[in-house]
Amino acid sequence: MKIRSKEELNKLRDVLKAKAAGLAQKDNSSSIIQVKVTMSTCGIASGSRPIFDFFKEELAKRNIPAKVSQSGCMGFCYAEPTVEITIPGENPVIFGFVTNKKADEIIERFIRKGELVEGIIPQDYETVIFN
Repeated sequence: MKIRSKEELNKLRDVLKAKAAGLAQKDNSSSIIQVKVTMSTCGIASGSRPIFDFFKEELAKRNIPAKVSQSGCMGFCYAEPTVEITIPGENPVIFGFVTNKKADEIIERFIRKGELVEGIIPQDYETVIFN
């Protein structure tokens, strides 16, 4: 494409700016809920694929803006399938032993209402030494 005038250059600039703004808005992960489903070997073996599909389908059906993605091992193999939920402005929360029923509860109670749901895996802990 040859640019033959300043007007054509300005028009191209405006088009590219609009596209860039659209991409930035579309990928603004800090403004929407992030759902990461562990899809490592242990996660897949424990049934994380149906959980991933459930979150993707149900969040869309319920018109909840969220990005559902796969993650590697989080180190909680004993509690697979695990799911990390990050609500904008909050710290991530990891849930273990997630089933479709638990995923539904996470969507309705934790994501929609901000209520704590059973099954949270604590990330921060102190080592206890017994004498």
